[in-house]
Amino acid sequence: MDQKLKIIIPMAGLGSRLRPLTWSRPKPLVSLAGSTVLDHLLASFKTVPDYEKAELVFIMSPGQQELIQAHMQKHYPKSKVHYVEQPEKKGQSDALRHAREHLDGPALIVFSDTLIENDFSCIAKEESDSIAWVKAVPDPRRFGVVEVDSRGLVTRLIEKPNDMNNNLAVVGCYFFNDGQKLARAIEEQIDRKIALRGEYYLVEAINLMLENRATMRTEQVKVWLDAGTSEALLDTNRYLLEHGRANFEENGTFDDNIIIPPVFIHPDARVNTSILGPFVSIGAGSIIHNSTIKDSILSQGAHITNATLEGSLLGYDVVINGMKGKFNLGDNSWANW
Repeated sequence: MDQKLKIIIPMAGLGSRLRPLTWSRPKPLVSLAGSTVLDHLLASFKTVPDYEKAELVFIMSPGQQELIQAHMQKHYPKSKVHYVEQPEKKGQSDALRHAREHLDGPALIVFSDTLIENDFSCIAKEESDSIAWVKAVPDPRRFGVVEVDSRGLVTRLIEKPNDMNNNLAVVGCYFFNDGQKLARAIEEQIDRKIALRGEYYLVEAINLMLENRATMRTEQVKVWLDAGTSEALLDTNRYLLEHGRANFEENGTFDDNIIIPPVFIHPDARVNTSILGPFVSIGAGSIIHNSTIKDSILSQGAHITNATLEGSLLGYDVVINGMKGKFNLGDNSWANW
């Protein structure tokens, strides 16, 4: 690539399917397998050619920038990040329209709750105008899908099809050799008011590009993880802990605790006389005493005493004392017997 790559991450939205975790923090900063959703997303770009030279573009809702910018400055101080605000919820294409000044060369667009395992090295010498990453799914009707011709080139994208004929679902990751072509298609889409229920979907802008003879091919991914709902977050936590994100991977004791792997315990957490695992992630500064926890994500600063938790999601600085069950609690909540 002759021009500097922009990695554009639309992350606007209220994260309503992850409430109450997202009442006080943006969805990308929700805890997951020892880090945040955003950290895992950024880690997936390690195969992007010259990634250290790429520029990040975050498209956010009003009020999100402060926390996200603080996170980036603390953990990624060398990254160049542009922050763009989408004032109203008008869809994916509208979000990208607000970032059009950054669509000035090659662009990788990845939605913030899209976690895939993929090799991006192919984009270095890509000859087609664009790439859509896809995965075959049993029931494509919940997703956007691609239609391809005999040459393997995309002829059309369909948002939430009514039939099962095409099972290649788009996973929310696209590459464009020339972002200006996409920007012009988005302008045409909005001028022509091509929307669904008041929102402008990116697939329709891509269809306009295809109608104007742009070429798009597909890349299939083997692993596509979701971080958009509470149930999906726990599923993804399990997968990540099983595939390299745990720091306890063998059965045994740790001080006076019993560990049933895979488990992640932040080095700054304090745990005593407890049984942890399997599939537990514990954030920095947490204090766990005399408790049993499995299949759960505990964010930074959790204080758990004399409790039994399973299938739980705890936000930052949550306190639970003497309770048993499945909990889904936002930041600074408490449950006390």
